[in-house]
Amino acid sequence: MTPASVQETDPKVVAAVEKEEEERAEIKKKEIKKRTFDPFETYPGFKYAGEVRACYPLSPKPKIPPTIRRPNYAREGVRAWLTFWWQLLESRKIRVNPKEDQDGVRKAAILARQVLEIAASNVRPGITTDEIDKIVFEEAIKRDCYPSPLGYHGYPKSVCTSVNEVICHGIPDQRRLEDGDIVNLDVTLYHHGFHGDLNGTYLVGEKAERNPDAVNLIKTARDCLDEAISICGPGVPYAEIGRVIQPLAESRGTAVVRSLCGHGIGRVFHGAPNVWHHRTKKSYGIMQPGHIFTIEPMINLGNDFRDVSWPDDWTVSTVDGAWSAAAEETLLITEDGVEVLTAKGGPKKYDTTERRERLRQEIQEREQRKKRKSNVLESDLVEPSSSNSAP
Repeated sequence: MTPASVQETDPKVVAAVEKEEEERAEIKKKEIKKRTFDPFETYPGFKYAGEVRACYPLSPKPKIPPTIRRPNYAREGVRAWLTFWWQLLESRKIRVNPKEDQDGVRKAAILARQVLEIAASNVRPGITTDEIDKIVFEEAIKRDCYPSPLGYHGYPKSVCTSVNEVICHGIPDQRRLEDGDIVNLDVTLYHHGFHGDLNGTYLVGEKAERNPDAVNLIKTARDCLDEAISICGPGVPYAEIGRVIQPLAESRGTAVVRSLCGHGIGRVFHGAPNVWHHRTKKSYGIMQPGHIFTIEPMINLGNDFRDVSWPDDWTVSTVDGAWSAAAEETLLITEDGVEVLTAKGGPKKYDTTERRERLRQEIQEREQRKKRKSNVLESDLVEPSSSNSAP
């Protein structure tokens, strides 16, 4: 008899085993295809920008244990909705969070980071995004948390899973991740009255790890986030975040998505300020100690920043099918800088005093250049007065 060890290394045996596995996988794909469908395949006026397709049916909504505290939008009853809208209106102001609220968000942020790490560890070829959603739901419940996306303005799942050209808000479904994909996982948890929010983009399989475009895109998204965090602290205009991110992204052959932004967070899921990741006059507000918000740059491969929405009113993709990556953290402004509440390994504080002083000088020089330019333009508009000679 031939020893098992010899059989295992025999090229013919290995090839036969691989072929058999491929055939099984193909059979499984066909079986899945029979049980699934694309609801937007013939949707009037809609055309997919890339190769990712919706793969329905969606799994049933999970039951929340009665012991889990829910955000207002996930409760039933008119009073709850009135409370929610009141909080939303209040959230239009940039809130200075007291210590009790800072501690609450910090705890939610720590738990959200734990769940994201567990979800990310399960990213592999063959797993469905729906299975990842189930993992996030179960891990949230284990930690006495409500998964914030579930039921938010009708969103049907516990996490956002955005694959390849999908920028954000991808709905977990029956699509299996493939070797060579990238996927963004956006996790937000609600714990005892407070939300904590973060996301990351991950390579799927060895094929993706060997794809330099995918690797560089994910790195660029993270670098843009880290560069923006480095300037955060008291006295910094929120507009400076976009001024830091956009040139960095563009220098690497990528584009910053302009229609989506970071946001204030705490007792409400999304509040003021809107944190834009590109240069824009829409930005407002000055960072103060106690402000809590997210920065989450969404970066497209190539130079097209535009996006298109799927008919589900949630999924947002690039217009040209180019891949997109993002990175996100929840931040707290401190007296001397910033605390990354969702940091890997636990919250981390950074003293950004020196960097902010350099930024202050840069802003001052920019304003001076603008003033000089304005003076030149005004002088060009003034016509020289003509002298009239006496007869």
